[in-house]
Amino acid sequence: MATQLILTALIIGLAAGMLSGLVGVGGGIIMVPALVFFMNYTQHQAQGTSLAVLTLPVVILASLYYYHQCQKAGTPIDLKIVLLLASGFIVGGYFGSKMALAIDQDALKKIFAVILFYTAFKMLGWDQYIFKWVRGMFA
Repeated sequence: MATQLILTALIIGLAAGMLSGLVGVGGGIIMVPALVFFMNYTQHQAQGTSLAVLTLPVVILASLYYYHQCQKAGTPIDLKIVLLLASGFIVGGYFGSKMALAIDQDALKKIFAVILFYTAFKMLGWDQYIFKWVRGMFA
């Protein structure tokens, strides 16, 4: 493996890991676009790689740290909810991957981009401004 490829992969992994630990994101939001743009992966290849990276050994340390810190703060993580979410995630991940592999890569990139835009707009609160603007046009 070439040195540049190794360094690129390590930098992408470091950025995704840091953001995952910081705000709970990394795989889809950081790793998938980075693999597509910097390593010329296909959309399918990037999504599969991101999912493979996010298996238990990678997230266990950050999860345990959050668990202990939340316990100390009196806001514990509910392990029953974690198990329910994980169960749904396992089933959803399986069927979602089947659907993704059946979709053309260009269409999949567009779907991915729309989801990222929607999430950004909601989290920034811009959706409210857009709704007000649209309502104002028809008022």
